Amino acid sequence: MMVNLRHRNASLHERMDDPNADPERLRRTYARFVLINRLFAGWRRTYATRIHPFAAARGGRSIRILDVGCGGGDITRALERWARRDGLAVEVTGVDPDPVAIAEARTSARREGSTVRFVQGLAGVLGTTYDIVVSNHVMHHIDDLPGFLDETTGCCAPGGLVLHSDIERSHFAYASFSVLSLPLTPGTFIREDGLLSIRRSYNAPELQITLPEPWHVTRQAPCRLLVHSVMPDA
Repeated sequence: MMVNLRHRNASLHERMDDPNADPERLRRTYARFVLINRLFAGWRRTYATRIHPFAAARGGRSIRILDVGCGGGDITRALERWARRDGLAVEVTGVDPDPVAIAEARTSARREGSTVRFVQGLAGVLGTTYDIVVSNHVMHHIDDLPGFLDETTGCCAPGGLVLHSDIERSHFAYASFSVLSLPLTPGTFIREDGLLSIRRSYNAPELQITLPEPWHVTRQAPCRLLVHSVMPDA
């Protein structure tokens, strides 16, 4: 059956967002995101081209990083790991409202010896600011995107950097993920929800129309969008 991807379908609901979702299948889903994000999300490149240069320019000062909607925390921990390998001083925090996600993130952090702090809740109630604020695969879940951007900029210190990475909706993304995810996702929600995520996601022209100044949209391969902004200095 052909799927209409001409328009974003924000009415779809992913299984992971169901409060009655099977917790064990949900836990396996968060654990498997380590592999899925490594293959598809492109954060190693984003770290190398944007986060590392920004942090290195701070002249050795410790950098505070916040990952909003961190899920199982694999990207959060990776940012800490990459930064420390490069000799950067960082304090990394992940925040997510889902207790299953935070439990999985904390368990994985202990297993890996990571010092990332994971907090259950919403970013807007953390009560502090960060030099770099990021999110992965969050924007397509949000009904009020300008409100979400305001919330994340409110968490960012003057002169800080905000980066939101998400899928770009396309037939290529849908067909590729449909095939490539088959052997990687049994026993999880990843394939089913991933295809719904693509249908809920934006394309670059839609985001460019939706986003206020001073946000910018950059396409990344494969089938990724990076929404980014540098906050004005105080």
